[in-house]
Amino acid sequence: MSGSLSSGYKEYMAGMFAGVATVIVGHPFDTVKVKLQKHNTEANGVRYKNGFHCTARILKTEGVKGLYRGATPSFLGMAFESSLAFGIYSQTKQFLQVGSHSKQPQFSVIFPSGAFAGAIISFILCPSELVKCRMQVQGADSLLPGSRRYAGPLDCALETVKNERLTGLFRGGFTTFLRESMGNAVFFSTYEHVRYHMHRKLRDSSSGVTGLVDMGIGIVSGGLGGIACWSAVLPLDVAKTKIQTAPDRNHTRNPFRILKSIYRRSGLKGCYTGLGPTVVRAFPANAAAIVTWEMAVKMLGIRHD
Repeated sequence: MSGSLSSGYKEYMAGMFAGVATVIVGHPFDTVKVKLQKHNTEANGVRYKNGFHCTARILKTEGVKGLYRGATPSFLGMAFESSLAFGIYSQTKQFLQVGSHSKQPQFSVIFPSGAFAGAIISFILCPSELVKCRMQVQGADSLLPGSRRYAGPLDCALETVKNERLTGLFRGGFTTFLRESMGNAVFFSTYEHVRYHMHRKLRDSSSGVTGLVDMGIGIVSGGLGGIACWSAVLPLDVAKTKIQTAPDRNHTRNPFRILKSIYRRSGLKGCYTGLGPTVVRAFPANAAAIVTWEMAVKMLGIRHD
């Protein structure tokens, strides 16, 4: 992708649309993932059999709205986060590749650009993720007696500040920083390389239906980017969920200590709790984000080679 730095605000606007699309498609899967990570990694906690069992329990007790519990902070957070992620990534990549005329993806440019974007957004994403996760793990499920606590996202945020001060909203910040830096670097690297090689093979031979080809490439490259990203950072996400939903404010915030404890108790499988719904979510959610972003970029008149 190329373009002048003056068109930067359009990249941020396109990223915002991508974030909204991500939440619409992916939030139900994320709710299931968070519940599994919270309750299936505790020493004496409730254990859902799998993602399908968890989904069935949510639908039975709360209906479809239960799958979108915590969606309000997720919409706000993801729209803002995605706007910054795509905007910062695009601007950083343009800055780093100034003077380069190669159209082939450069790993030395893409990886640090993605990591930098992830690092920046982690500071904004952490509070909304904390509220989202705390809303998601409560509910009316009879398997979790007495789990309902917050009246809504605002109530959750206010209670957190009241009980843990303002810094409580940033619990799990270091783990979020690690997850977002690594995750975005892997996502954009995978997306850019898959997109480039698919375009080389398909674009010239399908010149009559370029719109459909571009959409298909966006779906595949975005989906594979999402799977690669979450496969790399899911253990950190498990640790983040444990940190942010722990009732004890003195609970350790060291992700590596938490993962070591989970590994001793449940092995590698425990560190990848929620892998099923995460992978199932990763492809459509990130495909929707990339397709929406690329469509918005074109509508806003930004070159996207």
